[in-house]
Parts: sequence; structure tokens; C-alpha cells
Amino acid sequence: MMRLLTGTDSSVDASFLFVPLSITSLGSTVLVEGCDQNREIFWVHAWTVSDHGIITQVREYFNTSLTVTHFGSSNQSTPSASPSPSSSSSSSSPPSSSSSSSYHCSPLWQSRLSNSTGKSMPGFVLAI
Repeated sequence: MMRLLTGTDSSVDASFLFVPLSITSLGSTVLVEGCDQNREIFWVHAWTVSDHGIITQVREYFNTSLTVTHFGSSNQSTPSASPSPSSSSSSSSPPSSSSSSSYHCSPLWQSRLSNSTGKSMPGFVLAI
């Protein structure tokens, strides 16, 4: 794959076109997914975009099922998170950072094309 993407593969059938099939924005992260059905290659790009529209970071995943989650304290709200019930416990002691209840991981987005390939793919969780 690296030879194909860097252009060092000299075979005639070595062209690879990135044709996005879906584009999703989650705050400063843009997720783009697509596939090359002839080669059975599925890809996801995760771009971090600045306030001025400049791409500052690119993550690229090939033939990987990607799930994007929001990782934060249970006091933070996320667009897909339901409101948490109010706690009736005393606030005399601060919550421990190692406590499993003080942080949560809310799923925000999951790649769809990886399920349509019909073959098993590794899964990856990207926390933003």
C-alpha cells in the first residue's frame, strides 16, 4: 500500500483515487470515508481543522473499522450523551481520577463502509 500511495509503484494499474463517500464534521474533526471497490480497500481520514480552516493534523486508516468517541468527565455533556441524573451523594470528598464513574466514553460516529466489505477488519477507537 505504501508504494501505491507514495507513487513508487510503476505498474499501470497502480493509480489510487480517494473518492469520498461520506463526510462528517464533529467540532474541529472532519471524518471522511471511502473505498476502492476494485481493490477492496476501505479507508477513513480524520482531519483536525483549525478555526481558520487549515488542516493541522491528518490520521489515515485503511481496512479498519473506526469508532470515534468523546472521552471526558461525567460532568461534561456531549451532543449524543443523555443528561446524567443528579447525584444525591455528599460533596465532602472530591471524586477520584481513578474512579470508573468519573469518566465516560460516548460514541459519536462509526464507519459504515467497513461493514459492507464482507470481510473481517480490525477495530480502532479514536477518542477526541
